[in-house]
Amino acid sequence: MKVMMVNGSPHAKGNTYIALDEMKQIFEAEDIAVDYIHIGNKDIRGCIACGQCMKKGKCVFDDVVNETAKIFEEADGLVVGTPVYFGSANATTIAYLTRLFFSTPFEKRMKVGASVVVSRRGGSSSTFDEMNKFFTIREMPVASSQYWNMVYGRTPGEAREDAEGLQTMRTLARNMIFLMKSIALGKEKFGLPEKEEWIPTHFIR
Repeated sequence: MKVMMVNGSPHAKGNTYIALDEMKQIFEAEDIAVDYIHIGNKDIRGCIACGQCMKKGKCVFDDVVNETAKIFEEADGLVVGTPVYFGSANATTIAYLTRLFFSTPFEKRMKVGASVVVSRRGGSSSTFDEMNKFFTIREMPVASSQYWNMVYGRTPGEAREDAEGLQTMRTLARNMIFLMKSIALGKEKFGLPEKEEWIPTHFIR
């Protein structure tokens, strides 16, 4: 099985990395392959709603979004970590996820999603909710832990002192592994749930 892990922090070895690495160690100990991708230090522009991805099957901006789309397609699960900026995920992370989810035509349902948020103090809950919306609009089960998926720390390295937060990350990884394996068995025995044709409803005609 394979998990794609995305670090949206601009700091390669900061507190978001510490949180994600705690999960990565559990995945690797359980023989789950990990594709770890650091996008927080890249120049990623937002979606411009041009609609070209509907024709091309990929985003018109040929950057890390297109480079990692195939990895996402082949993965059984997706973990996205972000620092909290003003009660929100940082702009790079949101730009990446918006384009990744919107521009890729492959099936995402029943891939397991998990968001990880790292903050100094406040804004974690709103950011956690914001991140999970990407999974739930694509029929992706969301992995949970013993607490919301949050780790605290301000200066680089402080997250290592958040014992409960790191335990939450380890528990999250184990729960995610269980979900991925259970879904794989369910798909093998029962197949995917019946899929109805989408009925788009617009509020203004």
